[in-house]
Amino acid sequence: MDAIVAEHLSKTYPKGVRAVEDVSFRVAPGEIFGLLGPNGAGKSTTVRMLATLTKPDGGTGSVAGHDIRRDPAGVRRALGYVAQASGVDKHATGRENLTLQAQLHRVPRSEIRQRVDRVLEWVGLTDAADRMVQTYSGGMKRRLDIALGLVHEPEVLFLDEPTTGLDPETRAALWEDLLRLKHERRLAVLLTTHYLDEADRLCDRLAIGDRGRVVAEGTPAELKAAIRGDRVTLEVEQRPAEAAAVLAPLDGVLDVVPNGREVVARVLHGATAIPQLVTVLERAGITVQSVALHRPSLDDVYLFHTGHRMISDTLAPELVGQGEERR
Repeated sequence: MDAIVAEHLSKTYPKGVRAVEDVSFRVAPGEIFGLLGPNGAGKSTTVRMLATLTKPDGGTGSVAGHDIRRDPAGVRRALGYVAQASGVDKHATGRENLTLQAQLHRVPRSEIRQRVDRVLEWVGLTDAADRMVQTYSGGMKRRLDIALGLVHEPEVLFLDEPTTGLDPETRAALWEDLLRLKHERRLAVLLTTHYLDEADRLCDRLAIGDRGRVVAEGTPAELKAAIRGDRVTLEVEQRPAEAAAVLAPLDGVLDVVPNGREVVARVLHGATAIPQLVTVLERAGITVQSVALHRPSLDDVYLFHTGHRMISDTLAPELVGQGEERR
């Protein structure tokens, strides 16, 4: 049985704003499934409908076998939900926050202490359990948010933009925690994110959203492979238009365009094509000053399916350009 099912979900807000339109996907037990897209893509609205916090206008879904329309109470019992905004009480300790959450979920009194200790260990907060939350770092508070979603030991976990606002080092540490939890607990996780690197690192499969619709779905590797081809950028000393014309007929070159002093060629196999491209240009009397190889990224996938990029605000600045190899 699928842990999460969305079937043709739709939601329109007042003034005709179409937030989600005909969204469908399935998530297996033990799988991290991502909803990737910029702000306004409908990710959070989709999660809120599946969490029974927002009523869909059309379609339906289920969580751990509980229908979101017919059995919302069953959905909430089976679900751990971590929203974008933190739900912790900073004037209480981590342990007190978790104890209260366990009580709200009607965890048997005799099991609460053991459950709280266990979830503190899962998220790496055992040593800070009895400190006031106001002394926690941003990353520790986010770990506590995740612990609040796990204390009743749900079958499914929803994480809505879990690392927004965290520094790169803390984000990377939280990714490792989530991957470990997935393997240890066999949790089904629905993750929303606008970070390309996060989706690539964490998600077994993902759906790419744009303006409320799913435009592509698959594993990160499948989505990137479907684009066909690497991009090779050659900086030439002169005559870029002539250089493009020389390269265009070559086997393995899918397309080539001049761009200022550069020539950008899309080729089937970048690493093996580069020597041929450089040799052909030099034989034509065109000097190549530098070469960069860019393998397909999720940003390229997003561009391919939507006609516009996500990269400007969806990748940490220090990670921009990671897909390029300069030669």
